[in-house]
Amino acid sequence: MSGVDAGVVLVGVADRLVSVILDDIWGAGLDLLAETTGVEMLGSPFMQRAYLAAICIALVGPLVGSFLVHREMAMIGDTLAHSAFAGVAAGLFVNAAFSATIPPLLAALVVSALAALVVQTLVDYAGTYRDTSLAIVLTGSFAVGSVLITATDGGIAVGISAYLFGSLATVSRANAATLLAMSVVVGGVVAVAYRPLLAVTFDEAGARVAGLDVAWYNRLLAVLTALVVVGAMQVMGVILVAAMLVVPVAAATVVDGFKRSLAAAVVAGQVATVTGVTLSYLYDVAAGGAIVLVAIAVYAAVEVTTRAHHRYSVRVRTLGSSTLDFSSPSEGDDRD
Repeated sequence: MSGVDAGVVLVGVADRLVSVILDDIWGAGLDLLAETTGVEMLGSPFMQRAYLAAICIALVGPLVGSFLVHREMAMIGDTLAHSAFAGVAAGLFVNAAFSATIPPLLAALVVSALAALVVQTLVDYAGTYRDTSLAIVLTGSFAVGSVLITATDGGIAVGISAYLFGSLATVSRANAATLLAMSVVVGGVVAVAYRPLLAVTFDEAGARVAGLDVAWYNRLLAVLTALVVVGAMQVMGVILVAAMLVVPVAAATVVDGFKRSLAAAVVAGQVATVTGVTLSYLYDVAAGGAIVLVAIAVYAAVEVTTRAHHRYSVRVRTLGSSTLDFSSPSEGDDRD
């Protein structure tokens, strides 16, 4: 079998696999749920793709974000989102200027991954503080994107607006399949490299002593972040994409243990994305904004509940101590 024939066979197998997952399993399942519950939007192919994208984003965002937050590099998501913006602008610019057909998301992924490596290189070799390197790459990327937009007299501004603010309309069948594949890849990599990533996150010096290639794992985490950012930006938009790396993780910090906290962050992310997508459809508002607002509401609810529980526990202990003191007779009482 020639290389061309093998390629055709692989494409056919991939198409069939996508059809089975999106139509026979996911689509059929939501169709059945729509018939059972009477909720018509669950039977819409458009919303089925949107919900699948939301679930994928809520899985990989907290999965990678948990390592970033505990390393105090939460803002790398925002930096790489702006780098992805520059990549989208570059892709649209090349398409407009040279009549090419470069997928904007592919250009965004390449530029974002390169930016991730630049950030880590600045930290490792240039002696640059992390926040400084993030600021340099963020502002530089946004500057490149703005220059490319104006270089075409604003001709690509309309095309790039969906990537800036996110839109459910951009979630095509191919996008949903790509997001699903990305989730499998990111989840698999994190599962395989979980222990080294954990060691590098909480004790970088100890990881070096143990013989781990700390620089390599730092770059791996940065590239995984770029993958998540590019995958999520079609729904969340460049401006809000970093929120899914941070807010659900912040909501889960009250849970003890890194694994349990990570799982809780994924649950919080699922609540935020599914609810946000539903509100976006029902009230015709921006999906990214709705998802972030729900995520912040979840975080606020967790904080309020935790503080109230803490105050209640302190009050119960205080009242218990007071009751014990009053019930114990004093020495003067014994003498009387």
